Amino acid sequence: MNTTLKIVYVVTGTLLALASGLFYAYSCSVNEGLANLTDIEYLRAMQSINVAIINPLFFLSFMGSLFMLPIATWMTYRAYRINNTFYLLLTASAIYAIGVMGVTMFGNVPLNQALASFDVGNASFSDMATQRAAFETPWNTFHSIRTVANFSALVIFLWAVIKK
Repeated sequence: MNTTLKIVYVVTGTLLALASGLFYAYSCSVNEGLANLTDIEYLRAMQSINVAIINPLFFLSFMGSLFMLPIATWMTYRAYRINNTFYLLLTASAIYAIGVMGVTMFGNVPLNQALASFDVGNASFSDMATQRAAFETPWNTFHSIRTVANFSALVIFLWAVIKK
């Protein structure tokens, strides 16, 4: 295996692991803590988190994984043609693209945008309860899907690389 491919594997695995760790930690700590908040506290906290997460470090791992997985897959194909490692990396790429990026873009992001336009300061308690109910359960469901997808892509990637 050439040095460039090894570097691509290390970078790809690191980015996947960082994104997977973020989603995992969020699932078992942040979501659990947020669930205990009142409606107004929850809505404000999620609005704040949704703004804070849009930063270069997050995008490096989140988008970096989306770009590096196909690059690793293509480079593996170029080096070894079609083999089990190629198929595993292709599978990891598809899982990440659909299960993480697709779910985020078509599930979590629209919910985040709807929440961002919700005026917590001028909403009634009833409106806040309705907004939270419309947001929290679907958002957490989509988040769980992308957490499992990211972890699955990471495990498949590691299996492919270690097996190689």
